[in-house]
Amino acid sequence: MARSRKKSPRRSFGAIRQLPSGRWQARYPGADGTLGAAPETYETKREAELFLAQIQADQARGDWIDPAAGEVLFAEYAKRWIDERGVAATTEELYRRLLRLHLEPTFGSQYVNAISPAKVRTWRAERKKATGATTTAKSYRLLKAIMQTAVEDDLIRRNPCSIRGAGREDADERPVATVEQVFALAEAIGIRWRLMVLLGAFASMRPEELAELRRSDIDLDTGTVRVRRAAPELNTGRRVVGDPKSRAGKREIVLPGFVLLDVRRHLEWFSQDGSDGLVFVGEKGAALRGTTFGRKWRKARDAVGMPKEFRFYDLRHTGNTLAADTGAKLKDLMVRAGQSSERAQLIYQHSTKEHQRRLAADIDADVRRQRAAAARSVGDGASARVHKLPPPPPDSSGVAQAR
Repeated sequence: MARSRKKSPRRSFGAIRQLPSGRWQARYPGADGTLGAAPETYETKREAELFLAQIQADQARGDWIDPAAGEVLFAEYAKRWIDERGVAATTEELYRRLLRLHLEPTFGSQYVNAISPAKVRTWRAERKKATGATTTAKSYRLLKAIMQTAVEDDLIRRNPCSIRGAGREDADERPVATVEQVFALAEAIGIRWRLMVLLGAFASMRPEELAELRRSDIDLDTGTVRVRRAAPELNTGRRVVGDPKSRAGKREIVLPGFVLLDVRRHLEWFSQDGSDGLVFVGEKGAALRGTTFGRKWRKARDAVGMPKEFRFYDLRHTGNTLAADTGAKLKDLMVRAGQSSERAQLIYQHSTKEHQRRLAADIDADVRRQRAAAARSVGDGASARVHKLPPPPPDSSGVAQAR
């Protein structure tokens, strides 16, 4: 009597079969329960079994990602990602420009789950050569944020953007105008725009905040300005009126007294009528346009001899540095400048050679004072043993500094 052939026990997870080629194919249940084939075939049945065991373990732990889920074109996913952010108009414009110019050419036609760490490293190296470190860092941060959302959406298991420090910008320190240079710029730009320069420097106001400043925001009796709105201008020329750059941007600024006369004159001579009238308008009375003002700013900057990279926005550096030099608390400086983070304020606290000389002089005076006090406290005999410091050096006029 012929012996019956013993059947293999039925598999509890997935299925394995041998193909006509002799290789083995593993199939496993996806999210909908349908069996899907492994991405490759195996030389032995044992290898196929190990693959299924790994898939089963991943699904049991909740670590399994359906490979088909990540088969979404990066360009489509990235555009949808920007649409869903709800960011400010200027930020959205920046994101779309970075996506169009720096991310889509490389990753646009690839599936999200096909973007690997190796591809990201190669792309970054090429971008740094083509556009420089600052733009590359901005683009990398955007790519990393998009891919992190893909992780949260269970499209991929890990974020391929894992280069340490790749999103950090090490931009050169911005130039700082002296007080005399600020007033020279105010004179050169003309009487209509003089107050903009003064408020940009000594009130640390951003250009988009000045563009939307209204008569009702200025209180001459208390010498204050309220920043409630901003009107940044996009590259298309469209003014976008809304909240300031951050929540901290809404603030009340106490003006230095020397600016108040310029404020009164400007309101009388140039601003729109009515409590809601714009403070700064063009020569025809319309809202301020960046292109028009930009031409006048560049002409004044060149006339004063300021470097071409000096922007109107850099006037804030002068005001914030002057405020920091008063010894004000960091929180007070942040409130005045409308900044929500300590890091943002620290950018403006420039350390020039003059600041360093002043610091050294203060240390010198403090050490001398403490040494002199120690000498007096120990009596005449001990004071003879205390090392005497040389007299302080003369200042630039040749006169010894009095301390």
